Amino acid sequence: MHKVIARPATSSPGAIPCIARQPILTADETVVGYELFFRENPDQRYFNADADSATSCVIDSLNLMGVGVLCDGRLAFINCTPVMLSKEYFFLLSPQEVVIEIPEMITVDGDTIGECKALKEAGYAIALDNFVPRDAREALVPYAAFLKVDTKKVLREECVSLVSQYGKRCLMLAQKVETRENFVNAKKDGFVRFQGYFFRHPEGVGSRSIPANQGIYVRLLSAVSKPVLDLDEIETLIKHEPSLCYRLLRYLNSPVIGLSSPVLSVRHALTLLGEKESVRWIRLATTLVMGQDRPSDLILSSLVRARFCELIAPKLDFRKSDLFLMGMLSLMDAILAVPIGVVIDELCLEESIKTQLLCARTGKETPLTPVYDLMVAREEGDWEGATQLGRHLNLSLCFIAETSNEAMRWAHQLTSGVAPA
Repeated sequence: MHKVIARPATSSPGAIPCIARQPILTADETVVGYELFFRENPDQRYFNADADSATSCVIDSLNLMGVGVLCDGRLAFINCTPVMLSKEYFFLLSPQEVVIEIPEMITVDGDTIGECKALKEAGYAIALDNFVPRDAREALVPYAAFLKVDTKKVLREECVSLVSQYGKRCLMLAQKVETRENFVNAKKDGFVRFQGYFFRHPEGVGSRSIPANQGIYVRLLSAVSKPVLDLDEIETLIKHEPSLCYRLLRYLNSPVIGLSSPVLSVRHALTLLGEKESVRWIRLATTLVMGQDRPSDLILSSLVRARFCELIAPKLDFRKSDLFLMGMLSLMDAILAVPIGVVIDELCLEESIKTQLLCARTGKETPLTPVYDLMVAREEGDWEGATQLGRHLNLSLCFIAETSNEAMRWAHQLTSGVAPA
């Protein structure tokens, strides 16, 4: 007999959920999931960070946007409040899509154990968040698929001991892995899952040139960044890169575009697209190709950043600046594994964008810094910071959250092969 689960109360009318995510990767840097962070924004006047008030926001957002969109088809790691656990809200979600994170402050009693046992028997994976030596949730370990350890708070020798004790029973996940050194050490200590942004730090920082196999894509980005486009140059570059040529012709000949006659040449394709759309398509296609051998989150995040900046641009005083390009290039040093200065030297960029991309690595400020910082705050789930930056830019938190969610939806469609609006 199926359980009848009462749906949580609906969110406030007009509320826009504030959603952020952090990637979880394997030892070979494959993204296998995202931890989702939800906060409800009941109105535009203030930020509400109460966890239980976000309960309905979690379920509503997952059902409205879809786990596939929010996590790009990977597992969704969702923080569980005592209310969510006791009222069995997770039975409204597919066990194939979610991992339920049990926090450290939860009271472990007979009811909690029974709830975790029921979830496991129903096929749901459970993670014990911020697990520590002599953890009070020891009785829940038999029901857990993941143990998450904050490697910044737990001593390294204790991490090794935890892996030795529980590693054969659970997948050991290292949290707060923010640098390459953190990642290497966590792997040595026996962790098999890693949460953090370590992969965004370029490995080849000693390299002073663009990798040879990426050169043509950078030249294409440079060609479409010039004030006056040279279609002959662009056509020649596309023709010398079979994968891009194929993508362009396949895109225009797809049923989504719905052209009455087939597109048979690159020049015909560029003419049909027009100058503005040609530039946009080439930027997106080259970015997707350049990042195909890197962690998927690099490309996904660069596209989300680009679209977010593009959506907020009409409301800002920087309309002449190409904010889409700023967002897209903000992770290009990690994608190409070279310093950002090397990337910038190869491109024809307006001075304001060039200066901001450089200053973002040094902490110096430019007129575009509030926009850049808002882009990052939104991504990291720093909604207090986003609220303050929004006030400075005259953007409401409601608008920021709405455009952020739309940017995530758009990027997922693009990386999934669906033509976004």
